[in-house]
Amino acid sequence: MQIIDAETVVTRLAPGPLVLALERMFRDGCTAPVRHHHTLPVPGAPDATLLLMPAWRSGDWLGIKIVTVFPGNVLRALPAVSAAYVLMDATTGAVRALIDGGELTARRTAATSALAARYLARADAQTLLIVGTGRIARELACFHVAVRPALSSVFVWGRNAANARTLVRELAVHGITATVATDLAAAVAAADIVSAATLSMTPLILGAWVRPGTHVDLVGGYTPLMREADDALIAKARVFVDTREGGLNEAGDIVAPIAAGVLAAGAVADLADLCRGRSPGRQAATDITVFKSVGAALEDLAAAIEVVGRAPPAR
Repeated sequence: MQIIDAETVVTRLAPGPLVLALERMFRDGCTAPVRHHHTLPVPGAPDATLLLMPAWRSGDWLGIKIVTVFPGNVLRALPAVSAAYVLMDATTGAVRALIDGGELTARRTAATSALAARYLARADAQTLLIVGTGRIARELACFHVAVRPALSSVFVWGRNAANARTLVRELAVHGITATVATDLAAAVAAADIVSAATLSMTPLILGAWVRPGTHVDLVGGYTPLMREADDALIAKARVFVDTREGGLNEAGDIVAPIAAGVLAAGAVADLADLCRGRSPGRQAATDITVFKSVGAALEDLAAAIEVVGRAPPAR
């Protein structure tokens, strides 16, 4: 059994190849049951969550991501989220690799957004706005720029200006020149691609600010109560999700507009529709497009296979 650490995951999940691996998996498909949620009481702290995310392709690979979310860790100066990925032979059940789940998740999340942007953002998009300052925000900037060389201006906005400045410095280490945006409304209005990765419970990106031709990428919200965009934006956009099952049940940016009658569930396409040619993606330069991801086990499996090599497991 291979044990693959975070540093190795980074070297094996380069943006271009990972985006292509995800495109193949969304096109070809796999079996991915709904993720399992379990609440864990923690003495003296908020309840924790255990997530189990399995996916497999018969006769090929079987994988499961094990994720824990312990909100009380903020008081212990520890990360709230921990993850590991177990990759197995789908014919024998033998464990082939234990992979760092945090790095795998961060990179497949950013790659999924970059894949969606290939279909939904304008080919001549030049300005990228990152909304948020955490780890996923950094990866989003790196992946969008890596697979879209035409992007020449990158801006970062965060509620905490110091954190935004820190992210700008981190991006410089990765060869990306970015600028702190102090006015979110003005930055959204000027952007060709807006990529948000926050834990906001109230909309940050307002439809009134978004001009025709913009692509908006919503990554942060992962429960029905979380919102990064308002109903006005959803109402005037063509809306896509990573998976319909996840988006229509777990994403507040989709669930709430549907409940309000602003968005019809049948109008929402997913990445499989795009990758299989069932949806045309962007149809006009003036389209406003929205992509909402909540994460899917299919994405984890594609990334894990890429980490160990795409050949079937040796037996």
